[in-house]
Amino acid sequence: MLWMTRSHVDFCRAACSWLIARFIDSDAQFIFVPQSEVLPLAEREGAIPFDVPGAGLYRQGDLSTFEAILRNYNLTDRALLRMAKIVNASESGKPEKDPPAAGLEAIAVGYSVRYPDDLQNLEHQFEVFDALYAWCRLGVAREKFWN
Repeated sequence: MLWMTRSHVDFCRAACSWLIARFIDSDAQFIFVPQSEVLPLAEREGAIPFDVPGAGLYRQGDLSTFEAILRNYNLTDRALLRMAKIVNASESGKPEKDPPAAGLEAIAVGYSVRYPDDLQNLEHQFEVFDALYAWCRLGVAREKFWN
């Protein structure tokens, strides 16, 4: 399936792309275009738009786009829900709400500088999100063990 979002990948779009590729569509193909072109091009190309105003998969109230995707696809994995809190803290501009958010935001910005091509950027950042997910899974497992 084709997925379309704004170019110049940031932390949230990278996280959402990772979520889509790892848990929703293992054959996902991502297209990055200027914000003003996302919705009309997505309609014309039959792509699913995300993380752009007017798309169904976009921030909803206090929910981040990552959380909107989780909700839309009924993903309830507790490690993903933990990741969602981190992504929300970053996307809301309040990284102090969840300490890992600031560091991950810094890493995402660094990747954007190192890899200005969005697809290449994602290729490298997916490793970070795989590691974050593993960390979240460990936290969930420890929580179960100690409770």
